[in-house]
Amino acid sequence: MDVLAEVLRVSGARGAVGVMLKAGVTWGLWLDSYPGAALHVVSRGTMWLHVTGEKPLQVQAGDAVLVSPGTAHGIAGGASVTMGSCDREAAARAFGDGRALRLGSAPVQTEVIVLHYEQDPEVSTPVLTSLARPMHVTARENAQLRRTVELLAAELAHPQIGTTAAINSIVDLLLVQFVRAWLARHPEEQSGSWLGAMRDPVVRDALACVHAQPEHPWTTETLAAATSVSRATLSRHFRSALGQTPGAYVTQWRIDLASVRLRDTDEPVESISGAVGYASPHAFSRAFRRARGTAPGEYRSRIRQ
Repeated sequence: MDVLAEVLRVSGARGAVGVMLKAGVTWGLWLDSYPGAALHVVSRGTMWLHVTGEKPLQVQAGDAVLVSPGTAHGIAGGASVTMGSCDREAAARAFGDGRALRLGSAPVQTEVIVLHYEQDPEVSTPVLTSLARPMHVTARENAQLRRTVELLAAELAHPQIGTTAAINSIVDLLLVQFVRAWLARHPEEQSGSWLGAMRDPVVRDALACVHAQPEHPWTTETLAAATSVSRATLSRHFRSALGQTPGAYVTQWRIDLASVRLRDTDEPVESISGAVGYASPHAFSRAFRRARGTAPGEYRSRIRQ
């Protein structure tokens, strides 16, 4: 079971190209209200990432940096550049007709591809949202990432038949390669995040069981048996990696699955309750109300409005 692929599929964490920036000598943008996670990929030159309360981070050609959702940040051509707000209308026009957004004075010294990954708001299982700090992956540590960046830049520079489909696939591939590179780092850099939990073989195996069969009557005891560890060991690893119990994670994932199905399908509540692992609609309704603050039927009516 590829847990990462399954969570990204359910959470709808797909990428969208925001704009290609071509910047000159002095430039800077402050981005404080864009939805989703922001992924900035430098294909040429050098960019500086600015996050409130942290030292500016230098991002060089072939590097990429992922900023978690809701993080106000700026990108600029220097460590002490005054940044202005982004002209959203100009950015939208540039993206709409395939042109690059030009900043600063000529000549062009830096090119940055700005991407956004949006997660379904009805899915609470944290993937990109669990990252406390920006993730920076350099071209030196991952040759595959560098080649993917070059491929994306080439596709954007010379649009042709099928470019939209190609870009969508490359952007999704870029996220997977980015995550792989980050997971290859030391564990202390990943403590407390959902992605970091993938390095813990006990937690990873347990999550694979849950995601492969969410309808199974999982308990801490049955999950421990399925992963060949004791209940105490499983609980300790979950608390350390995810800050919650195995049972709490199972409930969270089931409610996420149910929320998406209530919104996107006309399946009866009784069918959904069984599909996500509840023995009766009453038990499901009680758990759903605790998690979402409303009954499943009321939730379906409200979210569709």
